Amino acid sequence: MKIAPGATVGALQAGLPLDPLENRILLCHALGLTRVGLITNAERALNAEEAACLAALVGRRQGGEPIAYIVGQREFFGLPFQVSPAVLIPRPDTELIVELTLERLAPRARVLDMGSGSGAIAVAVAHTRPDTAVTALDLSEDALAVARANAAANGATVRFLRSDWFTALGNEAFDLIASNPPYIASSDEHLVQGDLRFEPSAALTDFADGLSALRTIIKGAPAHLIAGGWLLLEHGYDQAEAVRGLFTDAGYAEVESWRDVNGIERVSGGRRRK
Repeated sequence: MKIAPGATVGALQAGLPLDPLENRILLCHALGLTRVGLITNAERALNAEEAACLAALVGRRQGGEPIAYIVGQREFFGLPFQVSPAVLIPRPDTELIVELTLERLAPRARVLDMGSGSGAIAVAVAHTRPDTAVTALDLSEDALAVARANAAANGATVRFLRSDWFTALGNEAFDLIASNPPYIASSDEHLVQGDLRFEPSAALTDFADGLSALRTIIKGAPAHLIAGGWLLLEHGYDQAEAVRGLFTDAGYAEVESWRDVNGIERVSGGRRRK
C-alpha cells in the first residue's frame, strides 16, 4: 500500500488496513514511539522516509508475515524476546508450562528445557528463579544464537547445548525437564495457514503423526531425571489423552494434564517413580 507523506499519526491509527492492535505496533516500530507516544504525537505528520517505511511494514503484514517477525520481538512471561524466522514465536499458551515448572522447583533445582527455540521457557525460569541451574538444548545453531541473545538481554543465566534431544547430556540428571516439542502432524492443514506458514517447520511438526517427538522425550527422560523428578510437555489441543497414555505406559507416576488460558488441555506431565 502507499502512505502519503504528511499523513498524521492519529489519522493512520484509524486508517491503516489492519487490526487496531497491529496498527499501533507497526506505527510504534516505524516511528520509534511508545504507545503513550502515539497519543501525545497524534498530530505529528510523517515525512517521506517514515511514510515509506510504514507502508513497507504494512505490506509485509498484509502478505501474511507475522507481526513478531516484522518487529523482531515478542513479549513472553513479561519479558521481551528477540525472534526471527529461525525460531517459533513464543505464545501465551506456553506460559502455562513455565508456571507449572516454577510451582515444582525446590531451591537450587536443576532444570532442562528441550528444544528451546527462542529460549522462552529456559530464560523465563532462570529470570524468575536465579537460584535454579537451567540448561537448554536445541539442534539448530541459529535458534541457539537467538536464545543466547535473549538470555543475555534478560539477565538470565542459562547453559545452552546443541543436541538432538538427549544425545549431548551424557549421564546428567535433572529435577525437572520441560519441553515444547514439535507436535503438529504433518497432515495438519494449519501448517499452511496463518503465521505457521512463516515459522520453522522443524519446530512445528515431527513430519509424522505429531506424537513421535513426545514419544522420544517420554521414553528417554527417566534416564535424565532424579527419582521423583517431573517431566512436563506441551502438546496439541487434541492430544492430551494420547500423551497421558504415553506417560502411563512408560511407568510415570502422578500423570496429569493442565489447561491453558483458553481452557484447553495444553500441558501433560508425570513424575519418575521413586
